[in-house]
Amino acid sequence: MAQMTMIQAITDALRCELKDDENVLVFGEDVGVNGGVFRATEGLQKEFGVDRVFDTPLAESGIGGLAVGLAMTGFRPVPEIQFFGFVFEVMDSISGQLARMRFRTGGSFHAPVTIRSPFGGGVHTPEMHADSLELLMTSTPGVKVVIPSTPYDAKGLLISSIRDNDPVIFLEHMKLYRSFRGEVPEESYTIPLGKADVKREGTDITIIAYGAMVHEALKAADELEKDGKSAEVIDLRTVQPLDIETIIASVEKTNRAMVVQEAQKQAGIAANVVAEITERAILSLDAPVLRVTAPDTVYPFSQAETVWLPNYKDVVATAKKVLEF
Repeated sequence: MAQMTMIQAITDALRCELKDDENVLVFGEDVGVNGGVFRATEGLQKEFGVDRVFDTPLAESGIGGLAVGLAMTGFRPVPEIQFFGFVFEVMDSISGQLARMRFRTGGSFHAPVTIRSPFGGGVHTPEMHADSLELLMTSTPGVKVVIPSTPYDAKGLLISSIRDNDPVIFLEHMKLYRSFRGEVPEESYTIPLGKADVKREGTDITIIAYGAMVHEALKAADELEKDGKSAEVIDLRTVQPLDIETIIASVEKTNRAMVVQEAQKQAGIAANVVAEITERAILSLDAPVLRVTAPDTVYPFSQAETVWLPNYKDVVATAKKVLEF
């Protein structure tokens, strides 16, 4: 296995699929010669040519429309939205077209489109670049939403997304791009969409998270262990559809649960996870299911983001409330 950052694992996944399937096309703003704003597509145009990896105008609506048309004519488009805060310009293509394609045509057409996009805070980006808007996508039936937390998961999940016959929104947290390395197979491999991963086994409380918050949850679990408490950490990996089976199995073991997300309390995935737990496993709970989230305000300017973003200390404090209930 090779040691890769998440950005390297994403590039490697794109390279594998471009090599294995001539119908895979990668396009977006500056993804060609420049290799993308974060260099996720670096070297791919040189290797596969301008017909397979190409730049588009600075128009997300055009990128979305192009993806729809290409999908209907047999291609597997992998467009990049340069930052997910710009997704509003492409919402009609996603929610009005791609998400409904198979239903609308009675299965005559599919929409094998994987929309990649960076998001997330902690790296001092300008306004609208760091917003966590995954709830917009999970509230759209017909769309799958994937948010990896490790290089290994990023490569396997991205390959699975590109091979899927339905539209996938693949969100990449900017803080995780180069913050650490992990072992990643150099060959192609897949990780099933819709399957969570137990990142740490535990017996006293279940901490459910996704994206960068998985790492805050793991830090919190280390701190709780010092107090003799065993926390199980679940990485959702796919936030639509949720892996309800893994979540409930863990809650039935620990009898306590909490959910951690970077998004505001009114947004994100946590509320839906809490609802699923209470509907399906309320008799297994010894305490309310609590949430750690950002406040219900717009994302702050970068000078204040460290105060606004949830961190492992917040997770520890909330976990103690659940454990002591």
